This record gives sequence, structure tokens and C-alpha cells, in this order.
Amino acid sequence: MQQRRIGNLTVGAIGLGAMPLSTKADRPSHDDGVAVVHAALDAGVTLVDTADAYSRDEAEFGHNESLVADALRSYGPGAADVLVATKGGHTRHGTDWELDGSPAYLRRACEASLRRLGVDAIGLYQFHRPDPATPWEDSMGALRALADDGLVRAVGISNADIAQIDVARSILGEALVSVQNQFSPGWRGSADELAHCAQHGLAFLPWSPFGGVGAAGSLGSSSPAFAELADELGVSVYRVTLAWHLAQSDVVVPIPGASRVQSVVDSAAAADVVLTPDQLARLDAA
Repeated sequence: MQQRRIGNLTVGAIGLGAMPLSTKADRPSHDDGVAVVHAALDAGVTLVDTADAYSRDEAEFGHNESLVADALRSYGPGAADVLVATKGGHTRHGTDWELDGSPAYLRRACEASLRRLGVDAIGLYQFHRPDPATPWEDSMGALRALADDGLVRAVGISNADIAQIDVARSILGEALVSVQNQFSPGWRGSADELAHCAQHGLAFLPWSPFGGVGAAGSLGSSSPAFAELADELGVSVYRVTLAWHLAQSDVVVPIPGASRVQSVVDSAAAADVVLTPDQLARLDAA
């Protein structure tokens, strides 16, 4: 598999977005979820993206982190090479998603994630989403304190615009290594943020690269140019889509979600699909 850099770490060019393993109403069993993570690692994936809020509801907050930790503990040799990226700042009230970006909450959330993941320091800790009730600078200062205190090895931000990225850079310095924003064939609203990350050497982790859990199944019909090229190459439209993501910049590490072994194996194989300039131009123009 191709490799990419996140800060001073090298990871596989395709990551695993573990959200569907915990949030879906028809999610896989615990053992099946572990099997998906194991299959991803077998296929060369070395970045697993999770979050404390990835759960069905408030009652099982932290479910996805615990599942990922179980999967890594049971994998054996090689698990130590996996970068686990988690997030804090989203809360759950019943099944609703709410926000808390206050410094006090972020420290409590980070400490709880450390316990669930069973680690002394989180490899990549990301601020899940800006909280209108908390100044962005205060949230960034809280992340800087977590890094300075050794609770996290590197910091990322998510759902941020260019101005917020630059404020984060000024406060976090070299601790800031990544930005995770939505980006897909049908939603390219973060193209400027992607280019900004490339300019400043920050990894860009597109979330929902297939358009989201509800839209992934219709990717072929919603993105016909991608489906046509997939047919020409004899691969799935998902492989072509991820190859298109990778071709945007060397800083891009897409994190497709998967709830089946077959899906994650197919996604990992996208790192071996190299698009020609003409093929890439077709997709960019679609």
C-alpha cells in the first residue's frame, strides 16, 4: 500500500473510519466489528479513526473507542504500528449530538478516551467540531495543554475553515498535524481547506469520502463519471473514488467507513489504483 505522512508518522494511504461500527442501528456484532478492524490491518491499513461520541446514544458513549481497543489488543504483532486517531468535543444527549469545546470538558474527554483505549498517550487527538459557545482560541489552547502535558502525541482539528486552521497553527505549532473535513465527489466544499493543508504540510483526512453512510450505497448513480471509469478499469466505484481522493494531494489520507470485511478490503486496494492525468481530469470535471 502507498504510504502518507501525518506529522512525523508514516501511515497507509487509506485509513479506516470506524464510525459505522458503532453508530448504525443495524451495526455488526462486536465480533464482526473486530473482524473488520483486523481485516483492515491485514490489508495494510495503519490509521484507525474513531471518536468518543461514536455510539448509538448517550448510554453507550465511548462504544467505538472500546471496540477499536479490543480489536487492537486481540490482533497481536503489528497492532503497535497502528495510529489510533480519536476525537473529543461532541457530546450526546439521548440520541442527539451536542457540542462542548470548553477546556475543562476537553480534558475530561481526553482522559476518558485514554482509559477506554488503554494507552498512556493518544496518537492523534482531534477536536471534533467548533463549539459556538466556546471561543475557538480557548479550545485550541486546551488542545495545546493536552499535548504539553503528554496526554496526546499530536493534535488534529475537524470541520474547520481556513481562518480556524490558521489560528490553530498559531496556537498549536508543530503539535498540529491534521485537518479532518468532509470531502467527496458530491461535496467538494472543503477544496480550499485541502489546498491550504497541502501548502502548510498538514495531513487532510476527508470524512465521508463516499458521501456519508446514507449516500454511499448510491455512489454509482450519484457520481456517474466515477462509475463509468470504474467499469472501464474493472474495479468498484469505491476504489476509483478513493484513488481520486489520493490524487488530489500527497497530504490526503481518506478514511472510508466500513461495516463489512469485503468493504474494507476493497477500500484498502484503492491505494494501488493509479489514475492517468486524463482520467483524473474527467473526474475533477464531473
